Amino acid sequence: MSKSNHFNDENSNTSANPTFDSVLEQRLLNRRSFLGMGASAAAVLGGMSLGLTGCSSGGDVVTPGATPAPTVGPTPVPTAAPNQIVTRLGFKAVPKSLADVVTLPPGYSYQVIYALGDPLTAATTAFKNDGTDADFYNRAGDHHDGMEWFGLDAAGKPSASAADRGLLAMNHEATTDEKLSSFFIHANGGTATLPRPVAEVDKEVDIHGLSVVEIKATNRKWATVQGSSFNRRVTPLTEVEIAGPARGHALLKTKFSPTGTKTRGTINNCGCGKSPWGTYLSGEENWAGYFYRVSADDTNRGDKSVVALKRYGRNAGSTSRHGWETAGADDKYARWNISKTGTSADGSDDYRNEMNGQGYIIEMDAYDKSKALKKRTALGRFAHESAAFGLPVVGKPLTVYLGDDSRNEYMYKFVSKAVWSAADANPSDRIAVGDKYLDEGTLYVAKFNADGSGEWIELSLNNPLIKNYAGYTFADQADICINARLAGDAVGATKMDRPEWGGVHPVTGDYYQTLTNNSNRDINAAASPKLVPDSANPRAYADADGIKSKGNPNGHILRTKEGATVTSFKWDVYLFAAEADMDKGTVNLSNLTDDQDMSSPDGLAFSQSTGICWIQTDDGSYTDVTNCMMLAAIPGKQGDGASKTLSYTKTDGSKLDVVTQVGAAPTADTLKRFLVGPKDCEITGLCETPDGKALFINIQHPGEGTKMADVADPTKYTSQWPSNAGYGAGKRPRSATIVITKDDGGRIGT
Repeated sequence: MSKSNHFNDENSNTSANPTFDSVLEQRLLNRRSFLGMGASAAAVLGGMSLGLTGCSSGGDVVTPGATPAPTVGPTPVPTAAPNQIVTRLGFKAVPKSLADVVTLPPGYSYQVIYALGDPLTAATTAFKNDGTDADFYNRAGDHHDGMEWFGLDAAGKPSASAADRGLLAMNHEATTDEKLSSFFIHANGGTATLPRPVAEVDKEVDIHGLSVVEIKATNRKWATVQGSSFNRRVTPLTEVEIAGPARGHALLKTKFSPTGTKTRGTINNCGCGKSPWGTYLSGEENWAGYFYRVSADDTNRGDKSVVALKRYGRNAGSTSRHGWETAGADDKYARWNISKTGTSADGSDDYRNEMNGQGYIIEMDAYDKSKALKKRTALGRFAHESAAFGLPVVGKPLTVYLGDDSRNEYMYKFVSKAVWSAADANPSDRIAVGDKYLDEGTLYVAKFNADGSGEWIELSLNNPLIKNYAGYTFADQADICINARLAGDAVGATKMDRPEWGGVHPVTGDYYQTLTNNSNRDINAAASPKLVPDSANPRAYADADGIKSKGNPNGHILRTKEGATVTSFKWDVYLFAAEADMDKGTVNLSNLTDDQDMSSPDGLAFSQSTGICWIQTDDGSYTDVTNCMMLAAIPGKQGDGASKTLSYTKTDGSKLDVVTQVGAAPTADTLKRFLVGPKDCEITGLCETPDGKALFINIQHPGEGTKMADVADPTKYTSQWPSNAGYGAGKRPRSATIVITKDDGGRIGT
C-alpha cells in the first residue's frame, strides 16, 4: 500500500479486546499449500501423501514426493514435476541503496515487461506517458500489486508445466495521488479541488481493478502479447456477482441491484492468492476511503448501520479519497456517495448499502472471460490482503488464511464445509468449483496467548458472545460476514500490528503472516487506539535514524502451526524486522546484520520450486537509509527458538514485562537481501514459472514522493524509473512488472 495513503492507518477498532491472550492449538495439516502454490502444485499434491520434514539451516535438499492427480474436464491441466527445496541461498547479498535503479545480485538480470498504460488490445495506441493518454480500460492499470502465473501450452490451453508462455493476473491497487488528483496520469497534474472533472474521474476509476495479460518468452526474452484474446481489464465499473451467505441480503440491496445479488467492480486490490482449482483470488483492501457520507447521514439513517460504517472507518462528513462522487449526477458517480437519500426501507432506491459490496476476496478465472467474477462473502469483509490456501488433502476441508490490514485489526481463517476432491484440481468449470468450496464454511478469528498457544474462535450465531453482543445486533451469518470486524470485537480477538500478506511453508505447513508496523504501540498506552505491547506484538520503541518513528515502526513476521483441533494453534515470531544497529536485546531480536536488516515486511510468498520465502517491504521508516527491498529466506519451523521477556519501564516508573516467543535467528545462508528497488517505490507481488527460472515482481509507485506542483518538471521527480532503465516513453515514473532471470539459466535464489 502506498506510504502516502493512510487508509490502513485508520483507528476504527475502539473495542476493549485484549491485545494477545488466549489459546490456539490446531492440528498441523500434513499437506498444506503456500501462497502462490495454486493449481499447478495442488494438482501435483492433491491426491498424494507429502511427508513433512523440518527445514534446517543447512544440509541436504528436501524433495517432496508427488503422484499426479487425475485429469478431469475438456482441457486437463498437466501436473508439474516436483522441485527440490533448497536449504542454502546461493547468491551474494545486495547492499542497501538509495539509487533510482533496481539492484540485483551479481549473475542476475531483469527486464521491464508490463507498465502503467501499456496497451492490451491491438487497436490501443502506444502509451505516451505525458498525461494525455486515454482508454485505460484497454491498458495496464496503476499500482501493480499482487499477481499470479497461469501457464499456457503451445496450443494456448491451460498448463501447469509451461514455463515460457502464460498469463499474469494482477491487481491494480490504487494511483499515485496528492490532494485528490492522480496527478501523473493528467497532463497538468489534474484538479485538486471539488467538484472533480468527469474526464479526470473516468481515468482514475479505470486505472483501478485487475488485469490479465499474456506474456511469452522468446530466446529468454520476455514480452507481453498485445492483442491476445486472453488480455482483459476488470475495473470498478465491471459487473460482478455477490456469492456466499450475503448474496441477496438486505445489506447488499442498492439502486443498481435491488435484489442484492450483484455490484459493480472491485477497488483497491492488494494481496492475492491462487486456488487449488486454478483461479485468481484478489483481496479488496482500503476500499472504504473511496466513499463519502454527508455530515447529517448518521441522523438520517438512525439505525445500526451507523455503527458498522464507523467501524469500517467511514464517519459522516469525512472526505473521500478522490472526490469521485462530485463528478456529476450520472449513476456511476452517484454510487460513491453512500448517504441515505432515498425513502425505501431497504436501500433499493439509493446507495446507502453500496460500500457493503466492497471488502471481499473476489474470484476470477484468468483463462475464461465468459465466467462472471464472484465476491466470496463467506470469507468475511475487511481490509483484505492475500488469501493463502492450506494444501488440499483428499477428504479434508480446505483452509484459507486471511489478514485485515489496518492498525489493531485481526487475523482470520476460513474452513470450507466441502471436503477436497482430487478431481476438482482440473475442473471444466473453475468458478463452479469456487462455489463449492468458498461459499459455505466456517469463519474464524485468532486470539493469542503469551505461552505460545492460541485459539481460532468461530464467528457465527452459535457463539453466544456474538449472539448476545451488546455493541451490534447481528441478524444472521450474512450480517456476521459483512461486518466481520464487529464479530471479531464481540469475541475478544487479538489486535494485531497490521496483518498483511501470508503464506504457507511447503514442507513444514507453518503459516507465516507479515505484521508490517503499528504506530499505535506505546508502553504508556491507557486506552485504544493506543495499545501496550503484547506477546504477539511485543515491541514498542523509537527507531534510531532521522525519521524517528515510534511504536512498532519496523514490523515482524508471525508464524503459526495448526494444533490438534480446528480451533487451536501454536505460534512464534519467525522474524523481527529491525535496523542492524538497533539493540539486540530489545529491538533487533532476530540479530539481523547489514545484509539482512529491513523495515515493514509486507508481501510474502513461498516459491513452489525452491521453497524460498520471499519477503517484500513497503516502508516509510528506513527510507532515509535505503529504498524498499526484497529478501530471500529459508525459515526453520515453528517452535525452533525460545521464549523471551521484554521489560519496559513506563513514565510513571512502573514495570511492564512482555513474554514473547522468538524463532531461531537466521544465518547468513538462510536470510539475505536479494533486491533493492528505485526511489519511493514499494516492492510487491510475486509469482514464478513452474521451473523457478523466471521470477515476476512488481515495482509499485516509484517516485510517489514527487509533488503535484512539479508534474511538468521531470528534474524534480523523485524517480524517473522505468524510463531511466530504457523502458517506454516520457519520464513520468510508472508502476511496472519486471521479470528476473539468472544469467546461467538456473533457478532463482540457488
